[in-house]
Amino acid sequence: MGEILFLAHRIPFPPDRGDKIRSHHILRHLAALAPVHIGCLADSAQDMAHEGELARVAASHCLVRRRGSLAGAAVSALLSGKPISLTAFSSGKLARYVRRTLANRPISAIFVFSGQMAQYVPRDFAGTVVMDFVDVDSAKFGAYGRRLSPAAPAHWREAWLLRRYEARVARRATTSLLVSEDEAALLRSRLGRGPQSDIRAMGNGIDASFFDPAGVPPAAVLLKAGPQIVFTGQMDYPPNVEAVTLFARSVMPLIRGRFPHARFYVVGRAPSPAVQALDGLHGTHVTGAVPDVRPWLAGADLVVAPLLLARGVQNKVLEAMAMARPVLLTPAAATGIAARDGEHFVVSPPSPEELAARAVGLLADTNRADALGRAARAFVVERCGWDATLAPLAGLMGLERRFGRRPI
Repeated sequence: MGEILFLAHRIPFPPDRGDKIRSHHILRHLAALAPVHIGCLADSAQDMAHEGELARVAASHCLVRRRGSLAGAAVSALLSGKPISLTAFSSGKLARYVRRTLANRPISAIFVFSGQMAQYVPRDFAGTVVMDFVDVDSAKFGAYGRRLSPAAPAHWREAWLLRRYEARVARRATTSLLVSEDEAALLRSRLGRGPQSDIRAMGNGIDASFFDPAGVPPAAVLLKAGPQIVFTGQMDYPPNVEAVTLFARSVMPLIRGRFPHARFYVVGRAPSPAVQALDGLHGTHVTGAVPDVRPWLAGADLVVAPLLLARGVQNKVLEAMAMARPVLLTPAAATGIAARDGEHFVVSPPSPEELAARAVGLLADTNRADALGRAARAFVVERCGWDATLAPLAGLMGLERRFGRRPI
């Protein structure tokens, strides 16, 4: 029985943001198959505090605190001709750990989470390499580059370099995973001629037993006269910032024309200055980090995801659906979720008028909103469990499942 090397750009603990939720569940699934050696990075002292949880899962581990600034990574990238995404996650200590582990342990497979970490896989490694890109990052930077901003030239550079890098990595990997079939098709289209690579979709799951409205009381503040509208997410992430800014500034005034007491709660850590500036505007309240997002979802009359730019599957949408909430979202946020518009959620064009009209319709028809929420939960319970989602991993990694599951 071989062992696994697992590489991730962020420590998979705690599973409290989209990328860490996916990497956390993948890691725990792999740890039930074989001993796992883990190399990953930490963004903060708070991340470093979870090293004990990492150690309990790992046969061995190396956790490195990222110290350099983004500006420093950009300078290094310009001098080396590499994407900034690679230099920002480069670590000599982690590279040495990888070489030492491969030399001293019977590693038969490497699981790489996020494209930045493929730089640590030696060219001469002869075992299985499963590369989880999650999203096609070069496409995201290309979208940023098309916007008129001082950073557009840097975004175009990153998009061009990452596109070439992603193609090389996909050709090198035994299997490449993307979070949706749309993302997988995009990466396939970028490889051009030459040997075909195994590129497939492996979606995100949801722990529906944790995100269960039964027994989760609403956040007390949401018990006020409403209606109460909620958005959840990492609030320094540009697409989330853009989404809540659109909703607070342009959609909420229209909703309040029909529901004067409507409130919009922006729930999530690290709100940027632009998000903080929304607090108090047209019934908008910015909470910052909360210990548990479930009470905020449980008390919402409507959960919104008005994203203009999104890659892959939005965990925030699956979580709200699991909590049996009616969800209003844009086509970008609905990508990769095989639910039906009008049955499991409501999809709206991203114009303020369209979003407001659909929001008012759901808030005015509570019977329809409740039915939508019940159907949403039934959908994720049946279709989106992590065990079913990750079941193909054993075969992809070339590992036989052990008799029973290893304690983790």
